Amino acid sequence: MHEFLEFVVLGVVAGAIYFVAASGLVVTYATSGVFNFAHGALGMVAAFAYWALHVSLGWPAVPSLLIVVLVGGPATGALLERVLMRRLQGAPTLLTITVTIGLLLALVGAASFLWGQNEIRVVPGFFGPLSSVGVLGVRISYDQLAVVAAAVVVAGSIWFLLHKTRLGMAMRAVVDDPELVALSGISPATAARAGWMLGASLAALAGVLWVDSGSGDLAILGLTLLVVNGYAAAIVGRLRSLPLTFLGAIGLGIAVNLGTGYRPQWAGLQSTMPMVLLFLALLALPQDRLRTAERVPAVRLPVASLRTSLAGAGALVAVVLVVSRLLPGNEILLVSYGVGFAVIALSLVPLTGYAGQISCCQLTFAGLGAFAMAKTGGDDSPLGLLAAIVLAGALGGLIALPALRLRGLYLALATLAFAAAMDAGFFSSSHFGGIGGYLTVGRAPLFGIGFVSDRAYLVLLTVVYALAAVGVLALRRSRFGRRLVALNDSSAAASTTGVRVARTKLAVFVLSAALAGLGGALLGGVNFIAEPNDYQMLLSLSMLLLVTVWGVRSVSGVLLAGVAFYLIPYFVNNNYSWLYLLTGLGAIGISRNPEGVIGDLIARVRPGSSSRGARTRPLAPSPAASPVSQTAPVVADADV
Repeated sequence: MHEFLEFVVLGVVAGAIYFVAASGLVVTYATSGVFNFAHGALGMVAAFAYWALHVSLGWPAVPSLLIVVLVGGPATGALLERVLMRRLQGAPTLLTITVTIGLLLALVGAASFLWGQNEIRVVPGFFGPLSSVGVLGVRISYDQLAVVAAAVVVAGSIWFLLHKTRLGMAMRAVVDDPELVALSGISPATAARAGWMLGASLAALAGVLWVDSGSGDLAILGLTLLVVNGYAAAIVGRLRSLPLTFLGAIGLGIAVNLGTGYRPQWAGLQSTMPMVLLFLALLALPQDRLRTAERVPAVRLPVASLRTSLAGAGALVAVVLVVSRLLPGNEILLVSYGVGFAVIALSLVPLTGYAGQISCCQLTFAGLGAFAMAKTGGDDSPLGLLAAIVLAGALGGLIALPALRLRGLYLALATLAFAAAMDAGFFSSSHFGGIGGYLTVGRAPLFGIGFVSDRAYLVLLTVVYALAAVGVLALRRSRFGRRLVALNDSSAAASTTGVRVARTKLAVFVLSAALAGLGGALLGGVNFIAEPNDYQMLLSLSMLLLVTVWGVRSVSGVLLAGVAFYLIPYFVNNNYSWLYLLTGLGAIGISRNPEGVIGDLIARVRPGSSSRGARTRPLAPSPAASPVSQTAPVVADADV
């Protein structure tokens, strides 16, 4: 019984920190309509700033905490609202997610350069390790008590602010009707800025409490991913209710500690439990209303004909055939990796580019494909490729279940949690070679020909990419492709024309995951190995952002994104911090041109493809619109 109470008490402490993190997410979303995926990264930066003041410079703990939480947090929130988030008001869901994930990666990359990822840092508690008190027969430190007290104070203070003060009610109303808020005498910009200032302060407080209470290490990735647990608690509260968010956070903390306490071998439970709770919460949410169109795009990308796409595919293969004879062996492998990543990235075109559904775990499906290829009897046979396609597609359909009823934001949350759980529970396990291990992946022969040499395998990868690109473009021209575009434009309108929305979402996600699994199996054959670090969640986010930056509806943009995904780390000695930083900054800048680099080039070269003028004017939002009814980008192609 004593052991059980100890786990429960420690779970309450962890849950209190989850709540502080989740409350910042709820406040930001409720007051701006933007779900801040960079919330954990803001807490991470604040924790390092607290360490710099308190440990490195020797300042007292309380002044350091106050400066970080009450000065640095609000200043950061105000800066973000003014420079970045104000432009995202009423923007499509894909754009807001892309920009905030870009901010996350940019902060991770910058923090890696400032503080390094391998240095060990210790943050002393407020009261010292020997200061403790007995609670239900369990010794709990004053620092842990302070965490619980802070969570209670935060819950009461936020509730009072949002429901009992004039500014708080304006903060809640500014998303629905900024003009009405202005009539009340409070500037809508001031109300929105106050929400971001409060959200950033809560993120800073969560980061400092996490390292100060001894719950976690001062580590860049660990602190950044802490907010995944906050996602689950926030969804329990439906991104609105602080009491439900509090109960969800405490319940999650207790469940994780009971599981890891009684089953220490379930070390990955800390990552998988939030995913389970997040899935259950998503499935328990009420059915979402079908979405209507909100705005039209700035650029209409032309759809290539079959003849044009075949000519482009043939030209690509011909160029690679010539170039492969000129490159030395090491550079052949380099180009092969780029093309292999491009095959995986291509899976995002039908899912995100056409259908507007967001996946943050495409490299996770690629890792499953490499696993199936390695574990299938005869890992150098086409049977391995078939197993990769089937396994990744089946898991993709399972993960897509929440999307059958809900919208893109919830799918992004589900896939992000799935990727984080797979990082801890699968890729680092003995099934995938364990930490520091790897799997041996063979090169499967296709078309009845055995490919052995590196040069021939590069040609094979190029042929696969070319055929897959032709297939994706053919899909776009088909009736199913027009359904995807209609779904992206307006699910309500698509439903009225007979489109089965849930079935269409499921089909495109299965197709996308299967293509990613095929790409992962082929990519593993480049160097005959598959390493766990190649399929981490942050790399999946980087791939998603790179594809979006280059053009998520363009197969040529995807090819460039796949090559850049591997070339950037290669030219900086495999330092992925540069990949995170550059990709994040590029994604932040995409708020000026949602169609990416390719769309911008088409707009400049072909003025007729531009939809400027009256067509780019946003449609008036519905008076009943709320943060939970954000829409995906509209695609207005001529053949729809």
